[in-house]
Amino acid sequence: MAYDFQVTVDCAHPHDLADWWAEALGWSVEPSDEAFIRRMVAEGQATEEDTTTHRGVLVWRLGIGIRHPESGRRILFQRVPEPKTVKNRVHLDVYVGEQREAEAARLVGMGAKELFRGQQGPYKWITLADPEGNELCLQ
Repeated sequence: MAYDFQVTVDCAHPHDLADWWAEALGWSVEPSDEAFIRRMVAEGQATEEDTTTHRGVLVWRLGIGIRHPESGRRILFQRVPEPKTVKNRVHLDVYVGEQREAEAARLVGMGAKELFRGQQGPYKWITLADPEGNELCLQ
């Protein structure tokens, strides 16, 4: 049986990080359904503390997703209380081909940090950290 999945990134500031990754990947941040959120609060299924505003829009406090514009694949950014302390055991490899150097410079300009450059045979990659320290590799 084949399963579908999403990748979830634990972070301190999910809405800011979702914005960063959406711009980095050319994906879209999922729009907020403010009417639905207000209805859930009014019905007692959520509280005001479950919400916040981001860029002037009412959103769920704990998380937000981004989606690939064609496939609909999803990455969820989820607030957690603890800070990142060690290297990720799972990370995204972003295939950019010959644009590797330009993409690395663009992402560093957006707040990423270069961590490592690697090569194994003909395969090369640049390991970066997003603004909260989550690793990604440009290949």
